[in-house]
Amino acid sequence: MKDRIASPPRGLYIIIDPDVAGDRPEHEIARQAIEGGARLVQWRDKLCEKGLQLPVARRLKEICAAAGVPLIINDHVDLALAAEADGVHVGQKDLPVSIVRRLMAGAIIGCSTNNVEEALRAQADGASYVSVGRLFPTDSKADTRPATLETLRAIKEAVHIPVAAIGGISEDNIDAVLAAGADLVAVIGAVVAAPDVREAARRLVQRINEHQQQTGQR
Repeated sequence: MKDRIASPPRGLYIIIDPDVAGDRPEHEIARQAIEGGARLVQWRDKLCEKGLQLPVARRLKEICAAAGVPLIINDHVDLALAAEADGVHVGQKDLPVSIVRRLMAGAIIGCSTNNVEEALRAQADGASYVSVGRLFPTDSKADTRPATLETLRAIKEAVHIPVAAIGGISEDNIDAVLAAGADLVAVIGAVVAAPDVREAARRLVQRINEHQQQTGQR
């Protein structure tokens, strides 16, 4: 029997990066973001050794599991497996989606894309969702390729798996992102760096819910 591939929930997708979090504990950011309505949480640390990340990832998994929210690990399949995370997100220079799918058969697997060709390939290789970005200027990651709302719209029309929008999304531009077809809205600084994480998440979730009501989505 073929393993069922998990699908990510739609809505607000929080990416926790310690460089953005500053001195605030990652697990408290996750807890408050979930209380604000986040539906998906990703742990992303580009600098620390994986052995040092493992306790953090395990703590995040406990918090997410208690709330019924999936935890995704950025880049590292081995760390995701060790932490018993719900999935992994990879970029174009990481392990190919097809290999990650063999290693994590039923997990949520996301893939960063920048055009229709990359998105279709990720879907064919077994991705659960694709992300599209960066849509707007951001300080959270330096080596990102720019994309547009038209790119997001084109990818949404081309694939049948959920599409996450990412890159500089805030209250100022989230409506345009939702109008372009995003199923998930991935944010870092707009929530993780906010003075009140719970309230920042809640306000974004409110905008998502309003859009879903207006368009008849669930």
